[in-house]
Amino acid sequence: MKTEDRLYETSAGGSALFLNIMGYLLALFLFIFVHIPLAIVAAALLLVGMIIMSTGFYTLQPNQTAVVTLFGAYKGIVKREGFHWFNPFTIRKKISMRTRNFTTEVLKVNDAMGNPIEIGAVVVWKVRNAAQAVFDVDHFEEYVETQSESAIRHLASLFPYDTPHSEGTLSLRGSTEEVNELLAKELQERLSKAGVDVEESRLSHLAYAPEIAGAMLQRQQAQAVVDARNTIVEGAVSMVQMALDRLKDEKVIVLDEERKAAMVSNLLVVLCGDKAAQPVLNTSTLYH
Repeated sequence: MKTEDRLYETSAGGSALFLNIMGYLLALFLFIFVHIPLAIVAAALLLVGMIIMSTGFYTLQPNQTAVVTLFGAYKGIVKREGFHWFNPFTIRKKISMRTRNFTTEVLKVNDAMGNPIEIGAVVVWKVRNAAQAVFDVDHFEEYVETQSESAIRHLASLFPYDTPHSEGTLSLRGSTEEVNELLAKELQERLSKAGVDVEESRLSHLAYAPEIAGAMLQRQQAQAVVDARNTIVEGAVSMVQMALDRLKDEKVIVLDEERKAAMVSNLLVVLCGDKAAQPVLNTSTLYH
């Protein structure tokens, strides 16, 4: 069931306050200056009425809404800030319509590959429908927290922590924007039942669980070394090919296949080696 917002009309608080003060003064006048039983009874009844009337005064700040019920029946909401007078028998519940931040606890879950990870998020939200937040769920603030943690657990189980070798595959670490958008969409679907709008959500913490963090760090370091080597080799092969092509085009020297192989070998050693190459000077002829 979705509870709709509808406006509830209130009286101006200033006018009601003036009448309330006048009623107290009249009751005081009757008690002091009119010494007849009927006047005393009227003063007592008037005093009780003014005390009851005093309970109807209510103030609302900007971006606050009051949800009004009368004897258990929903009557409407009041959005206008300021000083109001309500029916004294109504119950008013203030709901803040301001934007709020909620940071989840760091949760330990398994990603899509079964690796234990730690994950947390920041959720920016606000109440859109105050009546729905009050009547359709119990304690909507707790509902937001619980559903946010549930959505994060579900999202973490859909994607791997990282996919270094897969092109176009979403991962929690490598596809931050896409993951944040999916998280916001799922949160909005869950929290719409409470009349809540999700303005933004993003991961605030993401790491491997401590028990596998060391092993995963070593794997990442090894992969980084392999990737670096691949880049070096690709660059070296390109440079060797460029050198051979320029020697051929500019006719600087003509090399047979054996000399080309030797030249390629030497260049690759120089370009791909971890340390600076130590040259060996040939003091004889080109071939001896």
